[in-house]
Amino acid sequence: MKNNNKRQITNNKRQMAKVKSSWTKTFMTKTSLYFVFCSMLFIFFSSCDDKQYQPKPRGYFRIDFPKKEYARLDTMQYYSFEYPVYSKITPDFFSPQEKDWVNIEFPSHKGTVHISYKSIDNNLDVYLEDSYLMMTKHISRAMGIRDSIIINKDRDVYGLVYFLEGEGVASPLQFYLTDSIEHFLRGSLYFNVKTNNDSLAPVIDFITDDIRHLIETIEWK
Repeated sequence: MKNNNKRQITNNKRQMAKVKSSWTKTFMTKTSLYFVFCSMLFIFFSSCDDKQYQPKPRGYFRIDFPKKEYARLDTMQYYSFEYPVYSKITPDFFSPQEKDWVNIEFPSHKGTVHISYKSIDNNLDVYLEDSYLMMTKHISRAMGIRDSIIINKDRDVYGLVYFLEGEGVASPLQFYLTDSIEHFLRGSLYFNVKTNNDSLAPVIDFITDDIRHLIETIEWK
């Protein structure tokens, strides 16, 4: 009986030893794999040298612009100004009754400067308010608005230019000019393409220079 108990105890010890040995091997194997995995991650990230990779900015096609050259528009009844020769002067087909309303079209760049004119009859404040309201229609899409005051005492020209910044703004530039007594002229720049003022920025800058030239050369009649 005692011998049987001794054998049973011996067998139990052997089984426990086998289980312990198997568990130890499994633990060591998993631990080794874990350290190998961690080492590979460390080597991978160390080889990156902390470099930060960023996507390349979107590119746009290069735009070739014509040489600046101007001619005088002198066929209007109440005003005249110089406009670029690479543009076209067309009547405002939506307001045929307004003979002094014209469009300055830029066919190569699908842009148009719409010019409207009104004679003042003790209602300058009405035209100023209308111009402001026309500009505010674009505020919801504008990221920022800058303005520039126009004062030219020699020509009796006073006014304001609005620069509306933002990718989705339909009219990035609007302005009005007046002598505050008889004449009131308003202009706005629009493009006949999907609004994306980031890609149109070079064109907007190019036409803005032409609008500045118009403002500098306008004369009342």
